Amino acid sequence: MTKKLAILGSTGSIGVQALEAAELNGIKITALAAGRNIKILEEQARRYKPETAAVFDEAAAKDLAVRLADTGIKVLSGEEGVCEAARSSCDTVLNAIVGIAGLVPTLAAIDAGKTVALANKETLVAGGEIVNRRIIEKGVRLLPVDSEHSAIFQSLQGVTEGSLKKILLTASGGPFYGKTKKELENVTVEQALKHPNWSMGAKITIDSATLMNKGLEVIEAVRLFGVSADDIEVLVHRQSIVHSGIELSDGAVIAQLGTPDMRLPIQYALTYPKRADNAFERLSLTDIGTLTFERPDTETFRCLPLCIKAVKQGGLAPAIVNGAGEEAVGLFLAGKIKFLQIPEIAEKALSAVYNKKDITLDDVLWADSEARRVARESIK
Repeated sequence: MTKKLAILGSTGSIGVQALEAAELNGIKITALAAGRNIKILEEQARRYKPETAAVFDEAAAKDLAVRLADTGIKVLSGEEGVCEAARSSCDTVLNAIVGIAGLVPTLAAIDAGKTVALANKETLVAGGEIVNRRIIEKGVRLLPVDSEHSAIFQSLQGVTEGSLKKILLTASGGPFYGKTKKELENVTVEQALKHPNWSMGAKITIDSATLMNKGLEVIEAVRLFGVSADDIEVLVHRQSIVHSGIELSDGAVIAQLGTPDMRLPIQYALTYPKRADNAFERLSLTDIGTLTFERPDTETFRCLPLCIKAVKQGGLAPAIVNGAGEEAVGLFLAGKIKFLQIPEIAEKALSAVYNKKDITLDDVLWADSEARRVARESIK
């Protein structure tokens, strides 16, 4: 069980809930890191009294240093500052940074021998081959925080090696479930940000609306559980009660159910292998009544099959799709492209950017940069 914790991305929804879980379980906070939201970061630093606070944005870090001058908390800046926070005197690093920016700090934590509780799926999507090699070399543990991958991880507890036949990865379907391409032609940012079940940041909410998020989760599951994409079945489950599960070789199906509350998978990652008491809302199956499961519409929501294609290609392909998709979401949020252009841009980048199989960290960062360039140039 975690005794000392560093949280990267502490001002986002996952980071805030992780701090609540840490406080509930008496876990000491050694470091906090954020992008540029120093108002919330200052409040967190004063409450939890970490040794270190890091900010990606260097100007914001200078401001934070002034604000925290009376506390004795060390303020760091830039990517290296966030990496130093990951190397702090903790036993676990929870990485909730959004996007590819989480990759290098994850590697820093692994190299420092820390257990990594991972809520940053892009780490494994873009750099999964590198991350997995480092985990083996350093002999550290990586624990999933995403609700779906935590559910799979929980379902696998006690399952003997060689018994797993299939992963059942559930998806809410997002706000546009059942819509046709024609109906999606002119959807607004506000409509895309209205997720039916979960409260999340803007980027992941848009990814959920396009099913890009589910495609990235397929890639993540391949990296985490050592299966092929063909061994993963995606199921649209509108109620978001079955968070995911597994099918075993004898036909038995095991799944993890619960209310749509990220605090449970966060707490499980922090207290693993133990389970801690809490006051979270309990699931009542009689109140829910009906659970439904359907196949996803991969003709309308093309990001999902595109991600599956990328992970089958391997090498830099997942990093290319991820980078282009991340850039396209930013363009959509800024009102520069339409909703249906997001998969088109990601597909164009996958075709345009050179792929290779034996990859390094520099290769991944180059592919990410090139994919973003293709995405930006596609709207000129």
